[in-house]
Amino acid sequence: MSTNTKKQVSNITSASGSVHCFQDDALGKFDAIGLSKELKNGVISIEELAKAARKRALLVDPAINAITFNRTTHSQPNKNKNAAFFYGVPTFVKDNIAIKSLPTSFGSAAIKPKNETRHSYYAKQFLSSGVNVLGKSSLPEFGFNATTEPAHKEATRNPWNLAYSSGASSGGSAALVAAGVVPFAHGNDGGGSIRIPAACCGLVGLKPSRDRHINELAARGLPINIVSEGILSRSVRDTAYFHFEIQKYYQNPNLPVLPLVTSPNKKRLKIGVFTDSVTGFSTDSDTRSAVLKTSQALEDAGHHVEEMRFPVKAQFAEDFSLYWGMLSFLVKQSAKLTFSASFTPNAMDNLSHGLAKHYRKNLYKTPIFLYRLKQAAQQFTSQFETYDAYLSPVLAQTTRPLGELHPSTEFDELLERLMRYASFTPMANVAGSPAISLPAGSSSQGLPVGIQLASALGQEQTLLELAYELEEIQPWPHLFD
Repeated sequence: MSTNTKKQVSNITSASGSVHCFQDDALGKFDAIGLSKELKNGVISIEELAKAARKRALLVDPAINAITFNRTTHSQPNKNKNAAFFYGVPTFVKDNIAIKSLPTSFGSAAIKPKNETRHSYYAKQFLSSGVNVLGKSSLPEFGFNATTEPAHKEATRNPWNLAYSSGASSGGSAALVAAGVVPFAHGNDGGGSIRIPAACCGLVGLKPSRDRHINELAARGLPINIVSEGILSRSVRDTAYFHFEIQKYYQNPNLPVLPLVTSPNKKRLKIGVFTDSVTGFSTDSDTRSAVLKTSQALEDAGHHVEEMRFPVKAQFAEDFSLYWGMLSFLVKQSAKLTFSASFTPNAMDNLSHGLAKHYRKNLYKTPIFLYRLKQAAQQFTSQFETYDAYLSPVLAQTTRPLGELHPSTEFDELLERLMRYASFTPMANVAGSPAISLPAGSSSQGLPVGIQLASALGQEQTLLELAYELEEIQPWPHLFD
């Protein structure tokens, strides 16, 4: 950090190492629903909100390093205030989605970013909600890592403790929301990239069903589409309203319409719970405790909760690592056409190179591991004939210190650390099932610990109703508390 940055950080850092920018301004402690009501009632204006968010960003971003590009003017994608529920609510978009007049770097030094001339396919749907995009949030290179620590720039830091990771790949968005710059921010999830940073930063992170929203071109071309779009928020209702509202722009006819979920359901469910993953690495005590505490809370509320084994075979871990490597290999081969003509593959980081090499050595296994991944998806989803939802950890370990997962780490060691850490989330991506991360306690370091709920394809309603219930019976802390 520069000397000036260190001074700014020291001025807003608490004794526990946390930072936030919640204050008595237009944003206050409101979530997006609260801000929307204030806007519609004329209590505050779009300009006041944008000014407050920019002021907060100037205060806290030198500490958390979560903003990649700033916008100097606010956008008004929909002039009809009655047609867009979140009209004027400030937000940030993850820097792997094209927003007109903003650059896109994909978190990589291999791309020389330039201003986009148009919105991407999903960006149009996201903007249909009426949000005011103030800029782009940070991510690791092409979203491959589970920590937002780009090799070519400073790490994005966790607002709960600046010595720790904010997770990834939507780590910049998570840090901005947790710190109070905006009430929610865009994220996408190809292996846990919404749920992991939500768990690290004490937020709500829903990965919707496959094809619930409009897919970007890169996702459409995958042999198994593992990518879903969404947001990270501080309240369940923000997530519920957002996913309901953007259906007005596009609703997949092959999925059930997601109703507006505003409260828990009185219906009691059968929930399977597991605390160990398929990797063979044990789940740490703080995480296990958070899952078991949530399991007991759901049982006390009348749900039938029973232990189950991880619903797929151990082979899944190796197969997903090869699919992950295949994605990096494909980026190296096609990024000039897919992402940017400026792409320089040699400038990719050590993790990206290692993943691509890992796949290249096993390229002949491609038909086999794709077949087995599809089999694993069937195994995972078949269990929803027995259970309404699964309860599990989001991560096998509590939030990692910065540096432990840095892409400069020797590849074989880094891959093992990532497999040990992020072992619970990828299965829902391969199966296409919705899954949500919710705060459920604190680690011995005082950092948030998340739990994951998953349900059958198209059943986001079940997850949101359970999320509302858990928000009531075991409310989670915020940095403004």
